[in-house]
Amino acid sequence: MTRKYLYPLLIIIVTIGFYYFEEYAEQGNAQEYKEDNKSELSFFYLPTSTTGTIITHNHYSLSYSEKHEQAEWVAYHLKKEHLSSNEFKRPYFEVDKRVRTSSADWRNYKKSGYDRGHLCPAGDRRFSYDAFEETFLTSNVTPQNHQFNSGIWNDLEQKVRYWAKTYNGVYVVTGGVLSDNLKTIGYEAVSVPKYFYKIILNKNADTPRMIAFLMEAKDSKASLKEFVVSVDHIEELTGIDFFPKLEDDVEVKLEASTSRKGWKF
Repeated sequence: MTRKYLYPLLIIIVTIGFYYFEEYAEQGNAQEYKEDNKSELSFFYLPTSTTGTIITHNHYSLSYSEKHEQAEWVAYHLKKEHLSSNEFKRPYFEVDKRVRTSSADWRNYKKSGYDRGHLCPAGDRRFSYDAFEETFLTSNVTPQNHQFNSGIWNDLEQKVRYWAKTYNGVYVVTGGVLSDNLKTIGYEAVSVPKYFYKIILNKNADTPRMIAFLMEAKDSKASLKEFVVSVDHIEELTGIDFFPKLEDDVEVKLEASTSRKGWKF
């Protein structure tokens, strides 16, 4: 074989070799994480995925929608010991390499008029820099009106932290309501949700308690209590089955309720 063909062939072989090595290493790391964190990765609280693309990170999981270039939900356990006032330098946003199609680039948000709104809040992951930094993956952000993001939505995030402290930990699932014909931003057409939801489960009570919120993505001075809805309603809007591994009778009762009883406001 002449050098004319040998060098290109070697380049192709090396490139393919690196690709499979990276795939193997990533799978190995994921498997190692699963082995070391079996109790965390039981994740009984994970919803179903309408996209079939569930990504498990060290400190939260998500279901990614390529169509909308964002997560349809992000789920995590917010423990009492996770709460911290650590101040870390704000990192750069990075694409999520675990999303095989790659999550949307942060530049889609530039000059769009929308915040890169965290779904798993950075404030919920201040107990270590690695956990904090992980929230800056673009698979964990969504376009949000600034007044909404820094206003009523931020109030709800703070309330969830209060509940995590009060009830010794809660499970949280949150996301935008993704539907057809939404406005988009950027060259990758990132959908702009009109509504956002957050569902909180307290399993540490004598009997499990669940509360859900649905908010229009705009500034509001209303009480958080005004946004309480049933989980069943959010399931109708999203097509997602939340907390499917709960006992059926418990799930039916909790997801049909709009009661605020047992939740300290």
